[in-house]
This record gives sequence, structure tokens and C-alpha cells, in this order.
Amino acid sequence: MKFLIVGLGNIGDEYAHTRHNIGFDVVNAFVQKHGGIFSTGRLAYTAEVKWKGKTFICICPTTYMNLSGKAMKYWMDKEKIPLERSLVIVDEVALPIEKLRLRPGGSAAGHNGLKSLEEELATQDYPRLRFGIGNNYPKGKQSDFVLGKWKKEEEPLVKIKIEKTVEVIETFAVQGITAAMNQVNNQVFSL
Repeated sequence: MKFLIVGLGNIGDEYAHTRHNIGFDVVNAFVQKHGGIFSTGRLAYTAEVKWKGKTFICICPTTYMNLSGKAMKYWMDKEKIPLERSLVIVDEVALPIEKLRLRPGGSAAGHNGLKSLEEELATQDYPRLRFGIGNNYPKGKQSDFVLGKWKKEEEPLVKIKIEKTVEVIETFAVQGITAAMNQVNNQVFSL
């Protein structure tokens, strides 16, 4: 059984390990944990990981955030993976940094990466895990905030949440989305 794991972010050193690139960081952590190696594929960095009899096609789109849907659609079609066995990991300013939220579908809520997915997939019904990054920025400075690096004091909590998100990906594949949602949606993360 195949799964598509999609981390949203932007390519380029200036975006590495920013809040907006948390999807890349999570997918990298998942691939590392399971001994995979990324290579450059069509529209994305890709890695194939096998675990517990399942195959995970992991992608970090190289299209930039606003065109992420093109990469996801291409790899879904190429690998013949249905939407319900796909999982998108994305940053979320509407969630506090202490939270993660997994849903089987829903609106893009203003997120350009998710808007691109909706356009390409022609649906809002695809599993996504929103990684709370908080909204601790002055009015008009959202772009600077999401494209900024984590504060030193946030880094330990982010590390814990990345590890938890990797577990959520595993639960999603082995036990299904309901079990994965129960594992994480009401949890408040702290040091």
C-alpha cells in the first residue's frame, strides 16, 4: 500500500528552517528516521521509504509554495495514490505554536499552498496536518513572520512537535486518520 506525504515549503537557503517551511522539515525528519534519501525528481525533491509493509512517497515541492498543487497532483497521478492516502503537512498561523491539527479536509483558510492544492485537485477533501506556528507578529507583518526563523526559545518545542508529527504520519498510515486525529488534535505541546 502506497502513501503520499507532502511537505509544503519553499526551496532555497533563505527559506530553510523558516516557519513557512515546517512541512519540509517534518518530511525530512520522517525520511531520515526511516533511512530514506532525497533525490531531485520532477517538480519536487522525492524520497521513497518502506515501513511496516507500506511504501511512502515523500515529496517537498520545488515549485515554491504558491504552485505546490502541481507537484502533489503529478506525484499522486504518477504513483497512483488516492487522495485519502495522501497527507499534506503545512504551517498554520491561526493555530498557536503549542498545537497540531489533523483534518480529512477543509478550506485553505487563506494559505497559498493549500489554495494551489485545491485548484489542482479540484477538491478541499484531502488530509492535512496543520502545524501551529502562532501569530505573534505586528499588524501587516505576517509575511515577515512566516518567512522568518523560529526564535531560540521556540526551537525545543518545535523539535518536539516535529517528532510528534512524524509519529502522526505513521499512525495515519497504520491505523487511519481517525486514530491519528485522536492522537494529536486535543493535545497541547509544552516543554
